[in-house]
Amino acid sequence: MLHDPAGCPPPSGAGPGAAAACFDIIRPSRCDAPLVFASPHSGREYPAEFLAATRLTPQHLRRSEDSFLDEIVAGTPSHGATMIAARFPRAFCDANREAWELDPGMFSDPLPGWVNTTSVRVRAGLGTIARVVGGGESIYAEKLPFAEAERRVRRFWQPYHDALAGLLTELTASAGRCLLVDCHSMPAHACEGRRPLPDVVLGDAHGSACAPAVTRFVEQFFTGRGYQVRRNDPYAGGFITRNYGRPQRHVHAIQLEFARALYMDEETLERRPGLATLATDVTHLAAALARDLHAITDAP
Repeated sequence: MLHDPAGCPPPSGAGPGAAAACFDIIRPSRCDAPLVFASPHSGREYPAEFLAATRLTPQHLRRSEDSFLDEIVAGTPSHGATMIAARFPRAFCDANREAWELDPGMFSDPLPGWVNTTSVRVRAGLGTIARVVGGGESIYAEKLPFAEAERRVRRFWQPYHDALAGLLTELTASAGRCLLVDCHSMPAHACEGRRPLPDVVLGDAHGSACAPAVTRFVEQFFTGRGYQVRRNDPYAGGFITRNYGRPQRHVHAIQLEFARALYMDEETLERRPGLATLATDVTHLAAALARDLHAITDAP
């Protein structure tokens, strides 16, 4: 496997070596498959200036992470998949949002008219630059300048998406098709006031982001291993799934949400023994998809 820690562009005027790796790409060493496993929310490298600006402890900030998802998908390149994982944390910049979903109440200066200030995610405090963490606590002690949002989008969000789009284009050009599996985790509190969450939620944007056979295949894979699986409820797929899933152009995308209780303690943020089991199952999913992807994406 070939590991590429990809660098983000340095700030203007910075000296040599100023660029920091903001995501990892791990490519298979052989038998490439037109398959990408992504983990946009498992990053845990918190910039010092961000920690200085927040009113929360690092432990509170980490509750927004999809903790350890990069470890869970790390075995997929051994079966031909390419893996991409963000290093920057979700609370700092959310790669699973549009580039400019921003809450105007967070900023000390007016936002440009082209910024999306009205999305459901923004109203919930979970835009590209989040106002709150997963538990609902406000992140910042003071308002931010818009220039800080621009800096994060251009130095972190944009390089991640440039790399992801490049991988999908490259693999589609070589194989005639591609599947993106975008991996996330579900907190237990997401089920408050609803029926209990299953072990896995598959999001295919209600059938628009991938061929129906892809969703059926992944569903049968997990149910066959004893997982409780549900489709599109309460997660039908975020920006990444909806933006890149274009089955009519032979680019398919599906979002996987794993219950954190399967593999970690949500209070202490520690790994549980189930992490190894889930990682093994996800690795086997990659092998199955790599083997059958052409047949799956051609099926009605």
